[in-house]
Amino acid sequence: MSSINITEAAQDYLASLLAKQDHKDVGIRVFITQPGTPQAETCISYCRPGEEDPSDRVLGLAKFTAWIDAVSEPFLEDAVVDFAEDRMGGQLTIKAPNSKVPMIDDSSPLNQRVEYYLQTEINPGLASHGGHISLIDIVDGNVAILQFGGGCQGCGMVDTTLKEGVEKTLLERIPELTAVRDVTDHSNKENAYY
Repeated sequence: MSSINITEAAQDYLASLLAKQDHKDVGIRVFITQPGTPQAETCISYCRPGEEDPSDRVLGLAKFTAWIDAVSEPFLEDAVVDFAEDRMGGQLTIKAPNSKVPMIDDSSPLNQRVEYYLQTEINPGLASHGGHISLIDIVDGNVAILQFGGGCQGCGMVDTTLKEGVEKTLLERIPELTAVRDVTDHSNKENAYY
């Protein structure tokens, strides 16, 4: 059971929108597109009777029903849907801090585990320099092929970052990973961090 919190202010606002719909039993459906990835987007849509998925969890609220997408539910842990009034009327906000975090364990595929540590441990540190690393592929021999971007591309310290930071962290976290390779063209120094 997810701990998504739809505040009273959000419930009142959503109920006012639902009251304007052409069907009296319209509710909402909460889901995440591309959950567990950097592209994850938390969404709320109208949900007419019959549009819900059979695997959705029903969340009965005082003024309407919310359906929670089963695939998205683990990523909605600690999510908050709120409504704040302002001079323009107000704004509905959705904060889902776990939406982009992959759910992994030791049995997860190697590429998912590499991606997880890139997103949760490595990229947050590189972000201060405007940099990031993407996983391109896992090749024979369990070698991770990475690409540096942003401020990392063309940076003179990229070899040190790769060997002392990225490779060391990934090999410690994922014992079956054997090596890390960089396929970035570092001759482009346009956005390099110095």
